Amino acid sequence: MVVNEHFVLHWPENLPLDAGAPLLCAGITTYSPLRHYGLDKPGLHIGIVGLGGLGHVGVKFAKAFGSKVTVISMSINKKKEAIEKLGADAFLISRDEKEMRGALGTFDGIIDTVSAVHSLSPLLSLLKPDGKLIVVGALEKPLEVPIFPELITGRKMVAGSMIGGWKETQEMLDFAAKHNILPDTKGQNRKADKVVMKKKSQHGQLIGSTRVGIAHDKQYIQR
Repeated sequence: MVVNEHFVLHWPENLPLDAGAPLLCAGITTYSPLRHYGLDKPGLHIGIVGLGGLGHVGVKFAKAFGSKVTVISMSINKKKEAIEKLGADAFLISRDEKEMRGALGTFDGIIDTVSAVHSLSPLLSLLKPDGKLIVVGALEKPLEVPIFPELITGRKMVAGSMIGGWKETQEMLDFAAKHNILPDTKGQNRKADKVVMKKKSQHGQLIGSTRVGIAHDKQYIQR
């Protein structure tokens, strides 16, 4: 096979191909906004909204950058995973008004991975002046941006991000290999001939399941 060198990624030898495959989706989707918007500096307080396929990788990258990481979720059921498994520093329940009030104006940046319609107002209120709210969840319907007072009084930013280019994707793979960052996956012995994505709503919470086919070893990577 002959390909153009500008469209080839070098896969780090110490990064398992099967377990690392979702980095090419969830990995670059969360790594890119952290880097592009300057949220990769040690000591920053970064919030990750949602702890699904995107969110859990975002936590790992933010921690590797040296940030204080708080997971923001509607469900208390995610707290143990966030703190004990992923190493998040704190957990904030977005439905809890007391907890949210206590965290007002304490975040340098927030990566919003939620792909369901939700209010941005509470998230903007969590930001410090000049804070940045980056939306990476792919919503089918538009979101309202509260201009006053949440946005303009603190000179805050609402921005979006999708994936990264080839150079940034290679940088992400090298960074993941250096810091031993891998998505949480589960292998299954079945014929890998397609990618299946399922989403369902349960008690107001989106649950994602992704299987990535690896043809050469007939493995599925499931999230």
